Amino acid sequence: MKYARLTQEQFEELHPEFINFLASQTIDKNEWDELKAQKPEVAEQELDVFSDLIWEGVLSRTRYLEHFSNTHVFLFECFESHIESIIIKSLRPDIDLLSQEGLQWLNQEMFGPEVEIRLGRKNYTQERNADIFSLIQQGAYLSGGEMYQQLMQVIRS
Repeated sequence: MKYARLTQEQFEELHPEFINFLASQTIDKNEWDELKAQKPEVAEQELDVFSDLIWEGVLSRTRYLEHFSNTHVFLFECFESHIESIIIKSLRPDIDLLSQEGLQWLNQEMFGPEVEIRLGRKNYTQERNADIFSLIQQGAYLSGGEMYQQLMQVIRS
């Protein structure tokens, strides 16, 4: 398995796609039920292959990621050969950027002396999708990139 198996909730959400996947493997419902009962290891492999296919599609289309922690905001734009980042750090230990109050403070103080903003660029160390998946495993999530784009526009002007 290249990525991670989808959760039960994700499988339920993707039920029609999973049925189509099984059909492409010429496995109907009866055969699937039999596989699960008689050859659970084969059924597990099918779940893993489907999960990897879904992850591959999602990761290939991923352009922006965000990751928030108590003291940092990481904004990423994913290109074909590299990833660019905006890293925002609160220099005030009493501010929690995971709280509504912390985000309001950050919004007001974004370019003040208690906030540090750095730009970064890094070539992928593995292949693109594997590096993006690694960021997701560390807590990043897919985003539309609005915050990244707005901040980059302000920084460039």
